[in-house]
Amino acid sequence: MTTSTDILTLVKDKERLENRLKEIPAEPGVYLMRDRNGDILYIGKSKKLRSRVRSYFRDSQLLSPRIATMVQQVADIEFIVTDTEAESLALEANLVKQHQPYFNVLLKDDKRYPYVCITWSEDYPRIFITRKRRIDNEKDKFYGPYVDTHLLRYTLHIIKRTFPLRQRPRPLFKDRPCLNYDIGRCPGVCQQLISPEEYRQTVQKVAMIFQGRTGELIETLTSQMEKAAEDLNFEAAATIRDRIKALSALNADQKVALPDDTISRDAIALASDEQHCCIQLFQIRAGRLVGRLGFFADSRSLPSGAILQRVLEEHYRMAESVEIPSEILVQHELPDAEILTEWLSDRKGRKVNIIVPQRQTKAELIEMVERNAKYELERTQRLADRNLQSLQDLTEILDLPDIPKRIEGYDISHIQGSNAVASQVVFIDGIPAKQHYRHYNIKNPDVKIGHSDDFASLAEVIRRRFRKYHQGEISKENAEDFPDLVMIDGGKGQLSSVVAVLQEMDLLQEVKVVSLAKQREEIFLPGESLPLKTDSEQPGVQLLRRLRDEAHRFAISFHRQKRLNKSRRSRLDEIPGLGFHRQKLLLAHFHSVDYIREASLEQLMEVSGIGRQLAQEIYDYFHPA
Repeated sequence: MTTSTDILTLVKDKERLENRLKEIPAEPGVYLMRDRNGDILYIGKSKKLRSRVRSYFRDSQLLSPRIATMVQQVADIEFIVTDTEAESLALEANLVKQHQPYFNVLLKDDKRYPYVCITWSEDYPRIFITRKRRIDNEKDKFYGPYVDTHLLRYTLHIIKRTFPLRQRPRPLFKDRPCLNYDIGRCPGVCQQLISPEEYRQTVQKVAMIFQGRTGELIETLTSQMEKAAEDLNFEAAATIRDRIKALSALNADQKVALPDDTISRDAIALASDEQHCCIQLFQIRAGRLVGRLGFFADSRSLPSGAILQRVLEEHYRMAESVEIPSEILVQHELPDAEILTEWLSDRKGRKVNIIVPQRQTKAELIEMVERNAKYELERTQRLADRNLQSLQDLTEILDLPDIPKRIEGYDISHIQGSNAVASQVVFIDGIPAKQHYRHYNIKNPDVKIGHSDDFASLAEVIRRRFRKYHQGEISKENAEDFPDLVMIDGGKGQLSSVVAVLQEMDLLQEVKVVSLAKQREEIFLPGESLPLKTDSEQPGVQLLRRLRDEAHRFAISFHRQKRLNKSRRSRLDEIPGLGFHRQKLLLAHFHSVDYIREASLEQLMEVSGIGRQLAQEIYDYFHPA
């Protein structure tokens, strides 16, 4: 394959485009669109490849902005012919999962809804809630995203109280289990008191809950309880009975009235405005609502039926066969419903029906899902309107040329100069973007215990933040993280120290910087002795206050953690002959001072650089005669 960047894109080379389109057959299959570097932009499927691919290049006005942008980058098109339409869907699913092209991502991952992750890649899998769906290992499994965060946390709380699972991400002690083992909450994972195979059997039962198979799990546990009772193992039977009781209490009041409670169903509907689309999927098992999943998409990307189909494809692509229901109720006709039905039926191993209900209880269920989607869309619109109003007001206050997309806030935290740190928080479109937050340890030797200097600390942080632009490593135009506005927590003094650094780096014209003083919520601009005339309650000032408060919170949390770590390490400073380097080796080996205290003489000697004499000093310090 040619990957030279000298190749024109197809929209600029009409002759090559037309020749390529003639080569594509009118058969079912999968097409791959690549850019000039050979990278895959988009993977799609079609009943007739030639017609589908040609449609991208007919009239760009009929394409969504997202797809129109993609078409402008296409330099080559590949295709794979399949025997059936269902095969093309399965092949597309596998290729998308393998390559994860940028333009195949329809759903917006805005971290609003959490997932449950089970790390099957580990010998002793962890179960935790996360808002980042990063598939670092294909064996790990994500469930969600769940709309009802409170119910999800309650469910996980009940699960960890009901089943013996690892309760801590890291062991508390090195050579013995903690209290959770003694009270039966944990099977002793840290000391491997349970085999990986036996522990994974417990986790598999928990996974059934997030798969919507709680009823099936209760039936299995009931059989185990009866068997234990027959064997006169009444203690085990009572334990299983308690688990059944706890599971039965989950979602006990969330019954959905349907004609046939024995059929597993998913019901999906959406609500949209000119830009945003909110999709909700209700998982109903044995007549009970066991899960409510939420997704967001760009409403301009596809028609409503196509959006629903894409959501179902992406959702079930990551699902196991047992999670696929027998019946799927949809709000709108799907463009390729027959293909999706065949693909899902093949994966499940039995018939799956996709229905657009028109009357009675199933239609009422779809209406209920749509109402929930509308409420969520309205909430999103209110939040977006508030953020837009705040950004517009801030633009007017500061006389900015455009509405700032990326705003950064900086703050310093210390106690009389000790453990000085700084925080950098980022708001994008007025919303905290925590994935871009950053901590700084202040390296200035003049900032120490008894001598604080916030001005010098801020100057150091700004110099480190914008060093790559000053040194020419990257330009503002090519940078994705260049801020439209920088806010410093403080008054004229803090702002002046930052301005001096930016002038020194020849960046003052590039970086728009202001400061927000705490007492009167006053905004200061570079070179101005008086603050701007503003009302502390107007939207733009409130946005800066939220940014300032978040920077303050983030700095304090890091400062406290640093102080805690230092207080723990200070105990090691009292041991004769134990220098900083060997302290690091000890902590790297044992992870905490508590483990070092519990270690035997032989275990201490296992650490590189710790001989018998020093090991004895350490042991005697923690075990005085």
